[in-house]
Order: sequence, then structure tokens, then C-alpha cells
Amino acid sequence: MAKITVVEDDVQGSWQDYVTLCKPKVVLLLLITAFVGMQLTITDINQLSSVDGLFTMLLALIGIGFAASAAAIVNHLVDANIDAKMQRTKHRPMVLKTVSDCSAILLAISLSLISMLVLVIFINPLTALLTFAGLIGYAFIYTFYLKHKTPQNIVIGGLSGALPPLLGWTAMTNDISMNGLMLLAFIFVWTPAHFWALAIDRVEDYKKANVPMLPVVKGISHTKSCVLVYTCVTIVVSMFPYFNQLSGGCYLLISIVAGAWYLSHAVKLKYFATAKTAIKCFYASIYYLFAIFVALLFDHYLMLLT
Repeated sequence: MAKITVVEDDVQGSWQDYVTLCKPKVVLLLLITAFVGMQLTITDINQLSSVDGLFTMLLALIGIGFAASAAAIVNHLVDANIDAKMQRTKHRPMVLKTVSDCSAILLAISLSLISMLVLVIFINPLTALLTFAGLIGYAFIYTFYLKHKTPQNIVIGGLSGALPPLLGWTAMTNDISMNGLMLLAFIFVWTPAHFWALAIDRVEDYKKANVPMLPVVKGISHTKSCVLVYTCVTIVVSMFPYFNQLSGGCYLLISIVAGAWYLSHAVKLKYFATAKTAIKCFYASIYYLFAIFVALLFDHYLMLLT
């Protein structure tokens, strides 16, 4: 299990260091999926210009974003020793000690408290509870335990990262519906192939850091097969919104085209890999996720207008 040692010092990092601790790119992607989840609850075009609705969305995004940022800070803090051994992460603030442990902990606690207060007071207890569960799941269950104990860490721990679109849905409806769960399911099955592609590219780093990622424990060939299988499952799950009548034909067409493009990267990784294929597959998964959620949004607006 991961251990954390609190170092009390007077280190004062720059504002850029504190922003880096929050993993802004990751949080932004999470907030995009949450925003789409919110928008998909709209049933009338006039709701798009509702001041109350926009205010609710803004506050919900702040609450969700602050919780995700707090979880990211805990991850940075706990993994500092591991990050120091990896090329990809050796320049992070906690490794370089440009931010003190106490400052990082204080920021994480502050963001968590603000998040919960905003969600409980201005949104609803259900969204606050689910957000808190996601925070605990990633910051503690995954970071402290799963990451260091099982090659299935990403599969199990991925549930926390899959929550934002459901949080967006519950923020507007105060209800867990099948549509919200479909959005969660899509990101849940998307996550393993996404991270395993990166783990293949950085397998030597994970070996040095003694992190039991799938390619370290089961080998690269096995991991490539898993990436291909999960990519196929993800493409199938991406069609659920159409068959459950959440989205229309426009979304289905885009999801099929985007899925075929993403699948081509997974196939190439498995059967025709070169030195850069794994990292290209990793980035392709991000573009694919973005394309799916943009398609959901575009198709929904189209349905509202017709």
C-alpha cells in the first residue's frame, strides 16, 4: 500500500505549480463530459437560455471540478516517490518539491470542502454524495491501494473517472436514470484501453517504479489484446444512447465513423505496431472520447430544434 510522509517546510510554489497539481487537462475533460450530461437532460429549446438553469450548471461544474482537482492533488502527493522514477512524471511539483506537502494537503482539503458545500447547498445531496464517492474512490481507494496491488487497477478504479456525466445528469434531475448510467458505462469501458495504451508506451517506467500495470504483470502482447477487446466493447456501448432513444441517427452515424477510426488504431497496435503506435492509440482514445460527447451534444441540439 502507498505511504505518505508529510514534510513540514516553508516551500512556496508558484501559482502554475498549484494549477499543475490539479491536473487541469484531465479535469477539463471530466467537466466536458459532465456538461454534456447536463445538456442531455434538456427537453425544451427554451431551457438553453434559462438563467436559473445556467446558474445551476455553473455551480455544479465548480463543485465537480473542485472535487476532481482535490483528488488529483492527493494523487500527486501520494505518488511523489513513484513519479520521481518515471520519465513522464519526474518534473511534477511534488517531485521537484516546489510545493510543500502541507500546502498541497491544505489545498486538497479546501477544494473538497468548497465542492461539498456548493453541491449540497446549491445543487442536491445526491450529486454531492456521488461526487464525494468519486473523490474517495480515486484519491484513496485507487491511489493508495488498487494502483499498487492489482493489474486490474484501472478497470476497478476507472469507475471514479466515469462518474462526471452521471453527475451532470443528477445535478439537473436529482435522479439516477438509465440514460445517465449509459453515459457512465461508456466512460467506464473506455478507460482501460485508454490507460493500457499509455502503459504499453511507458512500460519501462512502470517497471522501474514497481507499479503492477497490466503490461508489466501480463506482458505487452496480452495487454494489446485487452486494448483491442475493450475498444470493441466501448464501440458497442457507444451505440446504447441511440438504441435507448437518447440520441438520434446523426449521433449513431458519427459514433460508427469515430468508432471505426479508433478501432483501426487498436488493430494496428495489436498486429502492426511500431515504436509510436501505443502512444498514438492513447491519443486516439482521447480524440474518440471527445468526438463521442460532441456528437451527443450536437445531435441533442439538432433534436431539440426539429
